[in-house]
Amino acid sequence: MIKFGVVTFPGSNCDRDCLWAVRDVMGEKAELVWHESKDIKKYDVIILPGGFSYGDYLRSGAIARFSKVMDAVQTFAAKKNKMVIGICNGFQILLEAGLLPGAMLHNKTQKFICKYVNLSVTNNDTAFTSECFKGQTLRIPIAHGEGNYFCDDKTLNSLIENDQVVFRYCDEQGKINEKTNPNGALYDIAGIINKKGNVMGMMPHPERAMKSELGSTDGNFIFKSMINHVKKCL
Repeated sequence: MIKFGVVTFPGSNCDRDCLWAVRDVMGEKAELVWHESKDIKKYDVIILPGGFSYGDYLRSGAIARFSKVMDAVQTFAAKKNKMVIGICNGFQILLEAGLLPGAMLHNKTQKFICKYVNLSVTNNDTAFTSECFKGQTLRIPIAHGEGNYFCDDKTLNSLIENDQVVFRYCDEQGKINEKTNPNGALYDIAGIINKKGNVMGMMPHPERAMKSELGSTDGNFIFKSMINHVKKCL
């Protein structure tokens, strides 16, 4: 059975949602990991969940980046066959920690946005999207005030050339344009992956799209992809 560790920071509020998605929906083993934990070697996948770690003081993720567990996550991500996914605030923490390039700015509207959006799978050849097809449109909700992804031109060109852009905001037909971008993110980026391919950050919440009663089951594609990848590596 795959072992997931879901990190809880002071201010996390999606940790139990992620726990539910992995344990109750997908049927895998999952445990909460306190932010002061130093040993996470027993897990196959670490999830940095959404929320407002440390109250989002300074910048979102800027304080959580210095949590003891993040030293362990740095070591964890460097190992073979270990995976890390950061969702919303977790994505922000990965950026602050330097595990992914770029930064998050406030939404272009300067308002908190909570709604379902559509994502185009721009790279399905990853451990997080292998159950999707390229160009597939996923319906997954967002809930953030700082989801406006930004980086310099050199970094953006590198992300595009190395196929590290995994998700882009789109409409229901998969078309990408300014109107489908909810927060002003550069290149309509909703999710990226590191060069090694084992660390992904995404602003939308797949754990909130696991049952039809919630409005979508598209989050299953992402969790299934991770589980199947780990099983192949065992």
